[in-house]
Amino acid sequence: MPALDDGTPLFVQIAEQLADDIVDGTLAEGARVPSTNELAAFYRINPATAAKGINLLVDDGVVEKRRGIGMFVAAGAQEQLRAGRRKRFAEQYVDPMLAEANRLRIDTDTLVSLIRGPGWHNGGSRP
Repeated sequence: MPALDDGTPLFVQIAEQLADDIVDGTLAEGARVPSTNELAAFYRINPATAAKGINLLVDDGVVEKRRGIGMFVAAGAQEQLRAGRRKRFAEQYVDPMLAEANRLRIDTDTLVSLIRGPGWHNGGSRP
């Protein structure tokens, strides 16, 4: 697990790190999620902060509580997280890129060429 930074609340960082682990398969569906005490010890934070981070994922239906056993990655969690991230990716990166390409009158073929590989912006021929 990577170190936490100072810019985002700790509980949000815990949730994001666990979500990253689910998306990349480090935590598979059905796998036990580290306990609040394990996370607290690893990151040297208050267990309540770790619990708050895990509970964000519980609220989203990505992690499920199993009474007396612990927290586990829910079935379908990986695809649910990927779908949400694809949507945010489109909103944050693709939509603004398409709007700017339209303003610059970059046609679809040129835009696809730029995305696929070295284009005119890297010293290739201009469209």
